[in-house]
Amino acid sequence: PLFTKHFERKIQILMSATPRRGPDGQIIGMIGVGQDITDLRAAKETADRTADELARLIDSANAPIFGVDLNGMVTEWNRKA
Repeated sequence: PLFTKHFERKIQILMSATPRRGPDGQIIGMIGVGQDITDLRAAKETADRTADELARLIDSANAPIFGVDLNGMVTEWNRKA
């Protein structure tokens, strides 16, 4: 990502570009687009942090804890299970 200052706030921009070619195949320019991914990155970091905290809590619990999917299959468990 590209970091830039915008209205006194640091934002992250994901850049994509492709060459623009003329009739003879020579590169004559570039076409590019940028997307502000600041909020997306912040949300992902928050979700990752929460998942890590929950995993540590479950692993350190003194009781068996397990997760079951919609088919009744056990998909997650801690060390006490």
